[in-house]
Amino acid sequence: QVQLVESGGRLVQAGGSLRLSCAASGRTFSFYAMGWFRQAPGKEREFVAGIRWSGGRTNYADSVKGRFTISRDNAKNTVYLQMNSLKPEDTAVYYCAADQRGSGMDYWGKGTLVTVSS
Repeated sequence: QVQLVESGGRLVQAGGSLRLSCAASGRTFSFYAMGWFRQAPGKEREFVAGIRWSGGRTNYADSVKGRFTISRDNAKNTVYLQMNSLKPEDTAVYYCAADQRGSGMDYWGKGTLVTVSS
């Protein structure tokens, strides 16, 4: 069984910074990649950032490129999302996800709320 637990979400002012963490436990030895998604009120869930577990190659949505950075700690089975220059439109529930076989996201966390005030 795989479990993903996000943490770090809170209220922050526009222009500020925040770092989210996602700790994975259970059968994590076969992970191919992990990523972050978000869902704002009244909107569909969207991709934010992803990272390949073995090589560290990253991918970002255009809306966060240059502001957000995804990273991982292989020894701790943890991924991070460093968010800088936050905007009110970044307000959303942020979800951590894991791709075990390289064919799509198989596991999801329960989410952590990020609120950016103006």
